[in-house]
Amino acid sequence: MRASLASSVAVACAAALALPVTLAVPATATARPAATGRPAGPSALPPGPDAGPSDRAEPSRDPAEPSPGGDEPPGSTRSLPLRPLGTSVRTFGTDPGAAPEQGLTRRDVSPFSLVGVVWDDPAAVLHGTVQVRTRAAADGVWSAWQDVETHNDEHGADPGTAEGASGTLRGSTAPLWVGDSDGVEIRVRAETADTGADRVRLPAGLRLELVDPGEAPADPAPGTRAMAPPAALTAAEAAASAANGQWAPAGAAVIPAETAAQAATAAAPAAAKKPYIGPRPRIITRKGWGADERLREKGFVYTKTIKAAFVHHTATGNNYRCAQAPSVLRGIYRYHVKSSGWRDFGYNFAVDRCGNIYEGRAGGVAKPVLGAHTLGFNTNSMGIAVLGSFGGSAPPAAAVTAVARLTAWKLGLHGVNPKGTQTLVSGGGNRYKKGRKVAFHAIAGHRDGFATECPGSRLYGKLGTARASSAKYQGRR
Repeated sequence: MRASLASSVAVACAAALALPVTLAVPATATARPAATGRPAGPSALPPGPDAGPSDRAEPSRDPAEPSPGGDEPPGSTRSLPLRPLGTSVRTFGTDPGAAPEQGLTRRDVSPFSLVGVVWDDPAAVLHGTVQVRTRAAADGVWSAWQDVETHNDEHGADPGTAEGASGTLRGSTAPLWVGDSDGVEIRVRAETADTGADRVRLPAGLRLELVDPGEAPADPAPGTRAMAPPAALTAAEAAASAANGQWAPAGAAVIPAETAAQAATAAAPAAAKKPYIGPRPRIITRKGWGADERLREKGFVYTKTIKAAFVHHTATGNNYRCAQAPSVLRGIYRYHVKSSGWRDFGYNFAVDRCGNIYEGRAGGVAKPVLGAHTLGFNTNSMGIAVLGSFGGSAPPAAAVTAVARLTAWKLGLHGVNPKGTQTLVSGGGNRYKKGRKVAFHAIAGHRDGFATECPGSRLYGKLGTARASSAKYQGRR
């Protein structure tokens, strides 16, 4: 199910980047201790209706995952096979895959902050519901049952691309951020067929993924002092930093915002007429949110240009503080690569509820990096994911403004009017057949290219505002 991309070019790291890069630490920079990747003192999720003092009594326990060695990326991913539940244990004990209800009873586990479910066949669809409840590590309170978004197949690499044809791909739900937790319970129920008597078979190889995002770098959010650049970078870190070398020094946590005057001065030599390029917004780099470059595949893959931006929500829930956003991103990154089998973080950019913008998939914020965000339409587009779930919750105004500022700059680099339309060719999906030419708003919602609820009705309803604001930031009327 992935679309061919003849124009994609894999870019190998330059030989000069194979050696560590020594950086001078500015005398004015003050180093801060690394913060934990799990949120400090998280607020407990609402207790479930049947939660109580006995919740911690006699839990099932899985053996702890061995601690990673010194050369391993920080954080961890635990994968626990699901089992038939209730009457399914007796009825389907010899064929767990046929059980209409699978899961795990309450148990103690190693610390984690993000959960999801994966299965063997990436083409298989999970027709049913997934619900989890978790125990907060801070106070031992169990949450209520929370729904996990099961329709994650609309994300991913286009059919026919190297990433899309990779044998590492798995089917997966959207990840759910639950905060610092040490206990979990999960149930997966197949939906009832139209007859009302039979149930749809669940995908084979269902597994619960428990993700610990690992240690965080110094917080690069506004109002905090940035951590001093490291004394040396690995080859992978140097390659990722070099992709943004025009905008920030190697190892920088943040690409600074650009004023309108700076944008006009920089663009003036490139065009005789007035260029419509919005000022570059402040962007927190992969280094800034703590992306470990050892997790992803080496090198970068590019498409020809950027014609449109697809807006998404991550469906990870809204139970995070902006200071925790880097941890959420590291969790999603690990889930995309280690659990779902993608080559890197799927989206090109991410935006948190406070309007902070983050570099997503590696390859350079100004370059046309091929993402894995809108299956069938990754070619010549970019994906922007707003952290949260916006089917029933309104997106913060700061997040919508950030989408407008980011698209005013990035689409402007490619001469695109945010209020206009652009034509893309489908690589294949459930809404448009492969090869079909489709006209999209330059700032579109994920659901415009694929039959999905993403980016949630409340965020989708704000895209008109984002288009108008983006055009104004470009200097258009």
